[in-house]
Amino acid sequence: MHKARKLEVMKRIGLKIAIMAIVASAAPVWAGDDENPGVRNCTWCHGTSAQGYMVAPRLAGQRAQYIESQLRSFHEHTRDNPFSKQYMWGAVAALGPREARDLAIYFASLVPKAANDGDRDLAARGRTIYLDGIPEANIVSCYACHGPNAEGVRDIPRLGGLAYFYLKGRLEQWGQGYHSGVESPMPLVARHLGPDEIEALASYLSFVK
Repeated sequence: MHKARKLEVMKRIGLKIAIMAIVASAAPVWAGDDENPGVRNCTWCHGTSAQGYMVAPRLAGQRAQYIESQLRSFHEHTRDNPFSKQYMWGAVAALGPREARDLAIYFASLVPKAANDGDRDLAARGRTIYLDGIPEANIVSCYACHGPNAEGVRDIPRLGGLAYFYLKGRLEQWGQGYHSGVESPMPLVARHLGPDEIEALASYLSFVK
């Protein structure tokens, strides 16, 4: 996507999040109630079925513990990449622990769909990196933490099927030193990934169901 177009998309998303965050703060969140303002606050940008868009990750089928931990990280400002600061810090400012837990349970219960938007020619290379790591660069396999099918474990996120653009951006941001939580190992891992490895990994994972 052209850089100017990308910035315009993010500006529109930021405005929508700000508006819906105000609406969401007026009512409690109950898992399973997709008409609740708290749920609508999230689905406004992540999609009505929470499958995500290019710039906002899929929430459907994500690990509940991970969603809850990331909402806490947004609230505590430990998830510090630029998009988090600009959009999510304000969106969760009025969200309490109970509401965060309810949202996490609700979105984890939804059936996920693979984005299928990566480069298929790079998927095989990405699969090899995911399963075997890059021994010569001292990079361990991704499945050691995220599971053989990229399904995630407890508060370690599901990566399978997330959008190529989102995955690529997150890996690049981790490599630049941004964090997703206090003890996240990803900045250390991602700094050893080159552009080609990131492209391959993001492409492969976008096709995983």
